[in-house]
Amino acid sequence: MSLIETEEHRALRDAVAALGKRYGREYFTQVVADGKHTDELWAEAAKLGYLGVNLPEEYGGGGGGITELSIVLEELGAAGCPLLMLVVSPAICGTVIARFGTEEQKRQWLPGLADGSRKMAFGITEPDAGSNSHRITTTARRDPETGGWILNGRKVFVSGVDIAEATLIVGRTEDAKTGKLKPCLFIVPRDTPGFSRNPISMELAAPEKQFELVLDDVRLPADALVGDEDAGLLQLFAGLNPERVMTAAFALGMARYALERAVEYARDRQVWKVPVGAHQAIAHPLAQCHIDIELARLMMHKAAHLYDIGDDMGAGEAANMAKYAAGEAAVKTVDQAVHTLGGNGLTTEYGLASMITAARVARIAPVSREMILNFVSHQSLGLPKSY
Repeated sequence: MSLIETEEHRALRDAVAALGKRYGREYFTQVVADGKHTDELWAEAAKLGYLGVNLPEEYGGGGGGITELSIVLEELGAAGCPLLMLVVSPAICGTVIARFGTEEQKRQWLPGLADGSRKMAFGITEPDAGSNSHRITTTARRDPETGGWILNGRKVFVSGVDIAEATLIVGRTEDAKTGKLKPCLFIVPRDTPGFSRNPISMELAAPEKQFELVLDDVRLPADALVGDEDAGLLQLFAGLNPERVMTAAFALGMARYALERAVEYARDRQVWKVPVGAHQAIAHPLAQCHIDIELARLMMHKAAHLYDIGDDMGAGEAANMAKYAAGEAAVKTVDQAVHTLGGNGLTTEYGLASMITAARVARIAPVSREMILNFVSHQSLGLPKSY
């Protein structure tokens, strides 16, 4: 794996950065204030081919991978206008369908996900399961009358259900051989009877809303199942590993935006005879933030590369590490940026205060930093499990 980006990757990065600059943080904050969605940016990014850059060319995508899609999200975030649904729609759902979906499912969903005309949400978290995905209680059983499926359960913290035509739901079915429950993935259209949503009030400034979902005897056709009924965790982590990589990209874009604002301020703000950035108490913490960002970017690049070449095991470790490192870098950098600006860091004018809450999300979702440390201590270091 080369640590240096290809010429094509640099060109993509520059082009997306230019798009982000045309919209910027002011556009993003106005959309949030108006209670709207980033439809204009989404549409232009789609027109330029950025939304489906990771999806197969034969279905309207760019033929790239998570490496390219992470570049898109990072650069939009660095411009102050990230698109959270990139994590969900093309990265998780698009990847799972492209890898494991039937030909009919691919034709039905991938072109729309690639050109931005369709969105898909992803539901895995449950109110009583938390980080323990083995306690998921959303179950799917065969419908004896139709041969399809009947789903029952609840999901929470599902992004963008109101703007998605369907949600990819993680349920559990009974293994005919062992009788144990195993994870399976189902496409649930938004208007399916028995499938309801309730918004969750969040202290988070974002265009994408969070929802609780209730599945009450939701009846689906047999072809709603994505992939092999017996594949279990393999198919699930085909979506979760890209999710971790893209969350890292989201966090790094946010961190880069905050650092740039802090550096501009430290370079221009003069209290005594020199800019405040000349003082090591200001300069050194910002330099440390830059180092943390660059180190996290390297791990993200490694994780995306491993995933794109088909090394799922290697990608799992690297994706968790990248998400951990990027989340820590984002929290530290946003905090330091606010601190650098002092009182100005909490004003609406400079737009950093709202990022304090957003940065914390990168530590919490889609998996907490503590669960990543559990994974690394057990899987990478071979220490006994604590859970």
